[in-house]
Amino acid sequence: MTHTSTSSATSQQLLWTPKDPAQTNTHTFRRFVNAKRRLSLETYDELHAWSVDDIESFWSDVWEYTGTVFSKPYSQVLEQGKTMDEIPKWFIGAKLNYTENVFAAVADSQRTAIHSVGEGRTLKSLSFGQLRDQVRLCASAMRKMGLVAGDRVAGYVPNITEVVIAFLAAASIGAIWSSTSTDFGSTAVLDRFVQIEPKLLFSTDATGYNGKVHSHAEKLAAVAEQLPSVQRLIVIPFSDSDAGDDLSARLPNACTWADFMATGDSNARLEFEQLPFEHPLFILFSSGTTGKPKCLVHSAGGLLLQHRKEHQITQDLTPDDILLYYTTTGWMMWNWLVGALSVGTAIVLYEGSPFKPAASTLWSLVDSLKITAFGTSAKYIQTLEDIDYRPKKHHHLSTLKAIYSTASPLKPNSFDFVYEHIKADVCLSSITGGTDICSLFCGANTALPVFRGEVQTRGLGMAVECWIGENQPALGQSGDMVCVKPFPCMPVFFWGDKDNQRYRSAYFDYYAHVWYHGDFMIIDKATGGVHMLGRSDGTLNPAGVRFGSAELYNIVDTYPEVADSLVVGQRQGVDERVLMFLQMAEGYAMSADIVKRISAHIRSQLSPRHVPALILQATGGIPYTVNGKKVEIAVKKLVSDLYRVAQESGADVALTTVTPDEKTTSTLANPESLLQYYSMPELLK
Repeated sequence: MTHTSTSSATSQQLLWTPKDPAQTNTHTFRRFVNAKRRLSLETYDELHAWSVDDIESFWSDVWEYTGTVFSKPYSQVLEQGKTMDEIPKWFIGAKLNYTENVFAAVADSQRTAIHSVGEGRTLKSLSFGQLRDQVRLCASAMRKMGLVAGDRVAGYVPNITEVVIAFLAAASIGAIWSSTSTDFGSTAVLDRFVQIEPKLLFSTDATGYNGKVHSHAEKLAAVAEQLPSVQRLIVIPFSDSDAGDDLSARLPNACTWADFMATGDSNARLEFEQLPFEHPLFILFSSGTTGKPKCLVHSAGGLLLQHRKEHQITQDLTPDDILLYYTTTGWMMWNWLVGALSVGTAIVLYEGSPFKPAASTLWSLVDSLKITAFGTSAKYIQTLEDIDYRPKKHHHLSTLKAIYSTASPLKPNSFDFVYEHIKADVCLSSITGGTDICSLFCGANTALPVFRGEVQTRGLGMAVECWIGENQPALGQSGDMVCVKPFPCMPVFFWGDKDNQRYRSAYFDYYAHVWYHGDFMIIDKATGGVHMLGRSDGTLNPAGVRFGSAELYNIVDTYPEVADSLVVGQRQGVDERVLMFLQMAEGYAMSADIVKRISAHIRSQLSPRHVPALILQATGGIPYTVNGKKVEIAVKKLVSDLYRVAQESGADVALTTVTPDEKTTSTLANPESLLQYYSMPELLK
């Protein structure tokens, strides 16, 4: 029998309260629903309950409230007679275009749409009118080379303005956009793009990161050589030099961005192909750390509605706001950031290290550009803590209203750091969702308070529950995050997935007809907030007791001697033991004393079963993906394989035959960190 940990959530410490919740867009929407539906919903909790009880009415009202532009109305909100795993269609009969909706979001074409800046790049800004003109020209160039609806357009690209232009141009035609960032290795890129066979590929000749300019030529050439589907390769130069011309001359079917744009008709109209709600907009990819990346196809209509619901209704973003999210083009947060254009919010694209030339880099942008919403990863905030950089001491941050954090659960002490050392009056939202939905299951809401260590709320229209067993929802206990009703931003299919077998296996094999997301969580009884405890497939399960790695991280992070940590389960036959790896802070050494103190702390705060079987030093650092996520699952597989082979054939065999494949290492920011596990004999016993 499998038991579930009942460890309590962190204390319900109130950190922030909205000044006037009634004036937020959430409550404006609630009043809109009441008037339209003749309801009397009075609180957010009542609005949320109605939104997941009557999902068709809710999403219909989101469609209307956010001003969806369409050429043909829908005849039915949701396809009837289909279970969730049969992937029912939404807004049947409707015809619309994503790009058209973006440009309809702002009446004043002079308003700023994009600020773009980064290492080695000067700040450039583009109005919505200028953006539209560039999209028009790019779309004309695409049409001239034969691009049509359904074709794939790919980017192996930095986070710059030209990429947004290319995406919106492709979407205006109905082509499908997919991108990876330039820090991906060529193998990782090919694992993704070979599957979808893009007709166009956008890339660059170089990138700036960590104070240096890095040539992109070798990696791009390796990718271009093995993508025969690409009819045109467009090279965006890093600078105004002629480097782009040199590279484009060396690669087949290549040209510079300027030359490609010059093929567009300067007098052409920007035409918007009218397409079904479920027509694909993006192809995103699973991490690929444990196998071939899945190609997740997201619909234009589904993401338009979902992103507008999140940005406009629950986050209160308007055309007066400016959103910076520190992200790469290979992370779903880039798609989410660009989605803010659909509510008229200006976006900031930053390319490069957030700590070069100094830790002040992004916060100086907040002041100079008057940024109102700032997004980042939990690791970035942790790094600010580690280097003791306190933005509040050096910056005004007077315009900043919201901070978003994702990629991993935001630790309670990081909540403290934000309110003490960044800004006291800010809505700090730890948000959680994923590439699978290109949006959020739980996250930000400016109408709600912020409690220490909590994600504020489950999203409107997202029927998220915490299950401790099939059809066993629970509050106050740790369990699996599930979603029990359909939602419009479910992927429409996986590319190349015959009969949706991989799709069903990914989300619906665990619980029948219910979306199993693979995250471990607690829903707080008192606040309704959510505590994210880590991935379910990385859930620790010694002797049948399940708990999340975040429960242990929250304790270890209170030790100044520890710079970082990783917790994984190591399979040992039918059971597993918990391993903890500590990266010691500068000036501190690993010792029996620190192991003893951490073990005792875990035992007293959680339970004896939470205490790791081994606590070892990570001399090679903690492995992370290029998007800043701790690599638990790949390490779990590696250490489990080492143990298994050592038991079957001997330690020497294990250390020479068990190696992570290139698909795993090519998605890591520090693949060399995996080498340390081969010099830990304790793992083989």
